[in-house]
Amino acid sequence: MRIIAALALCALLAACASVPEVPYASDERVAAAAYRAPGPATLTVFTMVSNRSGSGAHSALMINGSQRVIFDPAGSFVNARVAEQEDVLFGVTPAVLAGYKSAHARSTYHVVSQTVEVTPEQAEIALQLAMGNGAVPGAYCTNATTGLMRNIPGFEGIRQTFFPTRLMEQMATWPGVEEEKYFEDDAGTIQDGVAKVQL
Repeated sequence: MRIIAALALCALLAACASVPEVPYASDERVAAAAYRAPGPATLTVFTMVSNRSGSGAHSALMINGSQRVIFDPAGSFVNARVAEQEDVLFGVTPAVLAGYKSAHARSTYHVVSQTVEVTPEQAEIALQLAMGNGAVPGAYCTNATTGLMRNIPGFEGIRQTFFPTRLMEQMATWPGVEEEKYFEDDAGTIQDGVAKVQL
């Protein structure tokens, strides 16, 4: 059993370990890109799930507080038109959000979005934690996401894990969670998907 668990962890680390070089956006560009989605403050956990095995390949956290960002730890979504600083994507407009999901979804993976409404205070704490976290090493996406969430008041019960589907399973039982799944059937890698994104 330990061997199987070790092999599963190795596969997970390989899936989340290839991170392209990311240009560091200036503070001026980040400020200019700021966007807040209408409606209540929310947190959304994204899980990229294999269509073949059901295993998870990546986790990220979208925060809609005073502005909407995606904490994309060790993420491969690198687009010159999206301002990014140390694994935080800024200016997550509807077009950027659609492009993010489209880039990850393909014939081999789909994207699960799990959204919970939070207080403005919780969202602001999450935003500050994401912006202060710093860049995350390859393969630590879910570990970083769960570690951040555990520091948001009301989310202390989130168990820290390296496995994306374990975070997804925890979120599935969260009170008031709304879940969506996004599928596409194109081939290629996430970098191919990013290249096709129209923002």
